[in-house]
Amino acid sequence: MRILVGMSGGIDSSVAALLLQEAGHEVVGVTMSIWRDGNPFSGELKKNACFGPNEEEDIAEARRVSEILGIEYHVLDCAEQYERIVLEDFKNEYLAGRTPNPCVWCNSLIKFGALPKIAREMGIAFDKFATGHYANTEYRDGRWLLKRAKDLRKDQSYFLYRLTQQQLSNVLFPLGGLTKEEARRICIEHGFFTEEKDESQDFYSGDYSDLLQTEPKRGNIVATDGKVLGTHDGYWNYTIGQRRGLGVASERPLYVLRLDATNNEVVVGHVEETFGNELVAERLNWIAMEHLGEVVEVQAKIRSTGLPKAALIEPNADGNVSVRFAEPQKAVTPGQSVVFYTDDVVLGGGVII
Repeated sequence: MRILVGMSGGIDSSVAALLLQEAGHEVVGVTMSIWRDGNPFSGELKKNACFGPNEEEDIAEARRVSEILGIEYHVLDCAEQYERIVLEDFKNEYLAGRTPNPCVWCNSLIKFGALPKIAREMGIAFDKFATGHYANTEYRDGRWLLKRAKDLRKDQSYFLYRLTQQQLSNVLFPLGGLTKEEARRICIEHGFFTEEKDESQDFYSGDYSDLLQTEPKRGNIVATDGKVLGTHDGYWNYTIGQRRGLGVASERPLYVLRLDATNNEVVVGHVEETFGNELVAERLNWIAMEHLGEVVEVQAKIRSTGLPKAALIEPNADGNVSVRFAEPQKAVTPGQSVVFYTDDVVLGGGVII
């Protein structure tokens, strides 16, 4: 097969291209360019971010690895789609008092959406699309399934839960059966990078205020009873569960409980107030089934670095889903995603409201 491989200039996508080539496939490397001159940027440059002015370094690395492999390589301009889909959602969510997860939308709509679509429009023919994500797929009982990777420490299925049946039917994840250590060893053995090669971890290489493009807006930091404890310069500078940097004196540590965009308030409380058993999710995407028609026992994950926890999910009349955890969860955050699992299979997920 002729396989288009999304290459980021890092270890994982480089090894994915290598493994597919060694399996006898014709591999074509492609990198999406999402940064363009004129984008706002200030402050200290953070390395290892997906979006930032150091994009050219990643493209150079991807091109160098492609030359080592002797494969065709392309750079495709996806900046307009990225700004319209990912950055606009990021800004709107933050200013609405929620904490978005841009990587989720980037994966489903840009990496697995716009990128292969633009490649075909440019005349780049391919049979399948592959990436260096740690995940697996399986076709069972008439549906494509998304499954967790062998290396659960690196599993990225949480970020991929919005993939459609069509996308899953055309994607390959060569690293799904490897550990990160195995991928790094393969990378070093083939001379792609040294042992010191770092990986992308962050969404943006600057300060989030660059992307929000909003002026400071003085408001109050308040307790749950409405008592004013201090002031802030913008509720969008805070996240649910945040403890440090509040600038409020208290006998006991305070945590951000809620962001009230309407009243321009940051509501804080003590650690025991950060826990909750229930949430509601919207903007749902189901993978292992057409829709949720009854109460189902699942393992639910409310952040990428967390562990799935036992929960019941139930469809609501408005099309949303109620989630009730067996045990209280800390800092359930509106705007973040909740993803539902049965064993290693992703049932689907949605956005916490």
